[in-house]
Amino acid sequence: MAGHSKWANIQHRKGRQDAKRGKVFTKLIKEITVAAKMGGGDPAMNPRLRLAMEKAKGESMPKDNIDNAIKRGTGQLEGVSYEEIRYEGYGIGGAAVMVDCLTDNRVRTVADVRHAFNKYGGNMGTEGCVSFQFKHCGQMLFAPGADEAAIMDAAIEAGADDIITNDDGSIEVLTPPNDLLNVQEALEKAGFKPEMAEVTMKALNESELTGEDAQRMQKLIDALESLDDVQEVYTSAVMDE
Repeated sequence: MAGHSKWANIQHRKGRQDAKRGKVFTKLIKEITVAAKMGGGDPAMNPRLRLAMEKAKGESMPKDNIDNAIKRGTGQLEGVSYEEIRYEGYGIGGAAVMVDCLTDNRVRTVADVRHAFNKYGGNMGTEGCVSFQFKHCGQMLFAPGADEAAIMDAAIEAGADDIITNDDGSIEVLTPPNDLLNVQEALEKAGFKPEMAEVTMKALNESELTGEDAQRMQKLIDALESLDDVQEVYTSAVMDE
């Protein structure tokens, strides 16, 4: 899309997330606990847990915190029982929004999410109203200037689903969700370390917002991400600087 830089947008988003590091540990502990509860405490057999542990290590979370979260998930320690809920809706200009939550109180969470949508110009929708506009996948991003041909060869060899070269020269490698870490490790062994790697809901079609609309959309996303029960916010909107 004209004027849109995937690289700049991703860097902008990472910067905003880094500024909210105060809540990172809480969200990661919840994710580790639920991952262990759903798939067991062995990361070798539980890709979701392995990914959550890698994120926690990347944020310098103490090992005891990680171990205790796993034990709470597997029932070895007492802890709060969390439920996974996804809410869907629309932001500025009809941009699709999905909000993934982990909560011990569904009534509180739905009220908080609906309030954020209403306060900042969005509309909370029904289940399934926008989820078809996203693909669940692993995503890695390489900076502009990276060796496209070599990354493509290594990624295909490692089992990636797709390789996309963006207009700004950045390269995206997409994988099945559970294969992200394996493909990432293979690429790093080949000498290609991504700037970003995550399991995400990737918008199939993006809508670019500028000016006041972009500012309003960012306020909505910030409000949703600031909620204690919200783990991730996905949107089809891209806000250029």
